[in-house]
Amino acid sequence: MDSETILNRARHVLDIEARGIFSLIERLDESFVEAVELLYHCKGKVVVTGLGKSGLICRKIAATLSSTGTPSLFLHAGDGLHGDLGMIMKGDVVLAVSNSGETDELLMLLPIIKRLGLKLIVMTGNPNSTLSRAGDIILNVAIKEEACPLGLSPTTSTTAALAMGDALAVVLLEKKGFREEDFALRHPGGVLGRKLLLRVNDLMHRGPQLPVVHEDTPMKDTLLEITSKRLGVTAVINDKGELIGVITDGDLRRGLERKGDIFRFKAKELMTRNPKTIPADALAARAVAVMEEHSITSLFILEDGGRKPIGVVHLHDLLKAGIV
Repeated sequence: MDSETILNRARHVLDIEARGIFSLIERLDESFVEAVELLYHCKGKVVVTGLGKSGLICRKIAATLSSTGTPSLFLHAGDGLHGDLGMIMKGDVVLAVSNSGETDELLMLLPIIKRLGLKLIVMTGNPNSTLSRAGDIILNVAIKEEACPLGLSPTTSTTAALAMGDALAVVLLEKKGFREEDFALRHPGGVLGRKLLLRVNDLMHRGPQLPVVHEDTPMKDTLLEITSKRLGVTAVINDKGELIGVITDGDLRRGLERKGDIFRFKAKELMTRNPKTIPADALAARAVAVMEEHSITSLFILEDGGRKPIGVVHLHDLLKAGIV
């Protein structure tokens, strides 16, 4: 096969699978609505079960449901026949996935499912199958052809099942009012989790680490404070301890350019007034947005309802935390 043949064949595969998914759109009906309502009102968990390639799709559907607010787990149909049925409890809903609807291991699970009085959603490419006849709700994911030229390897059929599972999960998360914060709680180790869980209070420098000088502090001592705290900035306060300005490395450079010997001045004469601040409980991601908007690298945090600085967060802190 030359390069063009390879690309044309790949395009053909993608076209077949895309048409398989598009065919589901036209086939969506009240059964999908019933499935969503059943899963929404489920008092237990959703048990997604299948075998082989369908089993792999089941594992992903279960993971997506769990991460978007619908407690779910994957039950390997074969393992279910050898002890793992203990994970199924009354109040659960079973979602069985089988393209043929005649998978022996799934059919052998039916008596237990019925004995426990569980509702059964069947996702299948054969609405007239044995499994379908046992189901309470049928989701038809039939496709016209597999992308595999031999028609043997599940390709389009598994893609269609996966897409239908995603449709269920997304509709459910919207129906439940699932928010970004809820998603982050289930992904605390990921980038999104860090952005939606970490707050300024978790990252800010405080106490002895907080660079601060009085407005009448000589510039020599002000420079020493900036250098010793190693943040490239210091807060400037008045007699009441209120934040009235900041001095950054940039202010020092501009002072040298415009006024020459800056050691003749006090902090208040070189500071930038009305500095940007951010609440301690603000998301760290919000701090990044404020810094980008104003082209600055640090933000001071004030005490609740007051003007006294209690902390400072630097862009480097946000970089280290993986927020940026």
